Amino acid sequence: MIGVWTTYSRIGEENAGEAARLVEDLGYDVFWLGGSPRLPSVRPLLEATDSLVVATAIVNVWAYDPAQLAAEYAALAHEFPERLLVGVGIGHPEATSDYSKPLSAMREFLDGLDRAETPVPQDRRCLAALAPKMLALSAERSLGAIPYFVPLAHTRAARAELGGGPLLAPEVAVVVDCDTDRARGRAREYARGYLGLSNYTNALLRLGFNDEDIAAGGSDRLIDAVIPHGSAAEIATAIRAHLDAGADHVALQALGEPGIPRQGWAALAEAMTA
Repeated sequence: MIGVWTTYSRIGEENAGEAARLVEDLGYDVFWLGGSPRLPSVRPLLEATDSLVVATAIVNVWAYDPAQLAAEYAALAHEFPERLLVGVGIGHPEATSDYSKPLSAMREFLDGLDRAETPVPQDRRCLAALAPKMLALSAERSLGAIPYFVPLAHTRAARAELGGGPLLAPEVAVVVDCDTDRARGRAREYARGYLGLSNYTNALLRLGFNDEDIAAGGSDRLIDAVIPHGSAAEIATAIRAHLDAGADHVALQALGEPGIPRQGWAALAEAMTA
């Protein structure tokens, strides 16, 4: 299964319906909405499509009351049964002063979802997870894990941690551009912000990258591993490697095209079915 990952800040919330229809028409399975969205903001994506699954990537536990999230989920799920998946994440210590004891905070948030008047079913929620303990929690308390900004090595390690049952659906950013220097430049511009966040850098260090790889927007070795680039066919090969390594689904984030990445989405859809 292949989906797309984007944000309203990228495509424009006013273009949500157009983007969702395009994604469905191209044959993708899931539309992942990033940028810590409020759950009601996915409604235009659901209303504009017939069968596309819409997922949050992610709602942030520090910014949400679990009972409110559960009520919002129940309202949307009643109208759009089996089409809504709630991705939940802990965020980053650099992003909120409330950040502490992430594993305990996530457990408490999931407890709140379960205690709600209309609980969010375990198979309709998934967790942003990078480190082993959060991966284990995603397997225990949700459909599975949705890692972000990860190389192939993480997909392989995460599948080993999760075992055979839980969902593993990494996000993979890509640049469809055969000019290597230009593609790496676009990838590095995107990566720079994430390489300042300890959750991501710690995950990369665990996988064998070093401080030199992380500095200055990322070494070529790191950029090439985390952000596949080249022709659509070359990128499709890299995405299939994630599937072969144990991913059940890959969420493609097409970089380098302003607004709705129509050309990238179309080229990648065609390459993945070739």
